[in-house]
Amino acid sequence: MSELNGAQSLIRTLVDAGVEVCFANPGTSEMHFVAALDTVPEMRGVLALFEGVVTGAADGYARIAGKPAATLLHLGPGLGNGLANLHNARRAHTPIVNVVGDHATYHKQYDAPLESDIEAVAGSLEGWVRRSEHTKDVGADAAATVAAAQDAPGRVATLILPADASWGEGGETCAPIPPRVPQAVDATTVKDVAAVFGTGEPVALLVGGSACREEGLRAASRIGAATGAKVFVETFPARLERGAGLPSIERLGYLAEQVAYQLDGIKHVVVAGTKAPVSFFAYPGKASDLVPEGAQVHTLASVAQDVTRALNEVADLVAADTEPVLAPESRPALPSGPLTPQNWVEVIGALLPENAIIADEANTSGLMLPMATAGAPRHDVLTLTGGAIGYGMPVATGAAVAAPDRPVLNLQSDGSALYTISALWTQARENLNVTTVLLNNRAYAILRLELQRVGAASGGPKANDLLDLSRPDMDFVKIAEGMGVPASRATTAEELAEQLQRAFAEPGPHLIDAVVPPLL
Repeated sequence: MSELNGAQSLIRTLVDAGVEVCFANPGTSEMHFVAALDTVPEMRGVLALFEGVVTGAADGYARIAGKPAATLLHLGPGLGNGLANLHNARRAHTPIVNVVGDHATYHKQYDAPLESDIEAVAGSLEGWVRRSEHTKDVGADAAATVAAAQDAPGRVATLILPADASWGEGGETCAPIPPRVPQAVDATTVKDVAAVFGTGEPVALLVGGSACREEGLRAASRIGAATGAKVFVETFPARLERGAGLPSIERLGYLAEQVAYQLDGIKHVVVAGTKAPVSFFAYPGKASDLVPEGAQVHTLASVAQDVTRALNEVADLVAADTEPVLAPESRPALPSGPLTPQNWVEVIGALLPENAIIADEANTSGLMLPMATAGAPRHDVLTLTGGAIGYGMPVATGAAVAAPDRPVLNLQSDGSALYTISALWTQARENLNVTTVLLNNRAYAILRLELQRVGAASGGPKANDLLDLSRPDMDFVKIAEGMGVPASRATTAEELAEQLQRAFAEPGPHLIDAVVPPLL
């Protein structure tokens, strides 16, 4: 093989470590990386028009593929543009290999316009950051970045690549470095937590992380069925497996009032693969800690530990002869009439295809979705782990790249869609099987609710104007078509059903502008 430059050694090392997709929005400092893609055909480059789509797509890809994708971002501002969806990925413990180009090492002293403190921005993600100073080190740094991204439970690992380290000759590839695997929970903790379920006092079991997959859910269901404990899934799981043949476990509510109702009377809260519940925001005169007063919290496993194994061990102690409670096959009947917050989810439940992936950013419009889809064919749900909106369309894009044979359904609120709507262009360019149902209520409906909940004065005309998405009304059909995605508008349940069936039957992306009045 002829001598490699730094970019070629980077991409070859990434591919050898199993990183085969790079979502990119490159600039001048990344041009040698771009050129090197043609020398490593195993690496797939996927262009996005905004860095928030790049980072969100990498998040969605890894949640489904179970391994990281790479991003390619342009200096500090490019990283900054992608930060919101990297925040969501951080909260999801998603492994991402973040490659951020920088000025050549000798150029940085001149404080050119795009000069910035990339380490400071990347460091805010509480992940792992390394700068490659020399071409010969780029391959080894890349291997270390991949391993760091996959260290349990997964994180954003950022490699800063100066332009001269990228274009310089003398690059060397590096063999993959094994990441750290999840640690087992010690036997004493397992026995102590198992004893909690035998106290006779009311217990809630809250599971998260990898326990939201089939094996963990089955173990949690066994524990609940045998002991009478209430079992909940964390409010925003990174990836939740559900549907007919799997345990249907209620998610902990978003609103503090919901959680208070769900945990009413509980004396012990066992957390497994997540943390004890707290309020999403602070509210005047209300508690931030949502654990009932006087209740004890017991940690079975942290997010970095092998939570599924620990749940199985507890289940073997307290539920040895108990089978999990599985959701039966059940679909709602197709509704009729004008679309409402209640009936559009019934259309989804009635028509959801086998093995679908739902990227859920329906927000207030989707509150009734879990009930409507509990008995639908088995599917995955990806949720908004970090609360930074604009995640749904990019995550759906990445999920479709990871699983081209699976139908991806993006349930998308209109306000959040507008943050990263250019993801539609990438879906069209890559011919991805993503069906977007855009819930169009022409408002930031969640903020209308929050205006009341924080105790702010009743919204006057100026306040209401900042929460309103009309004047002018946006034509999402034209927007989608302008980006190459076939689109239609539904105002009735019958129209939504017909358009949804057509979108699922045809290859490539589709958007349905579903006109649904606000719930609030």
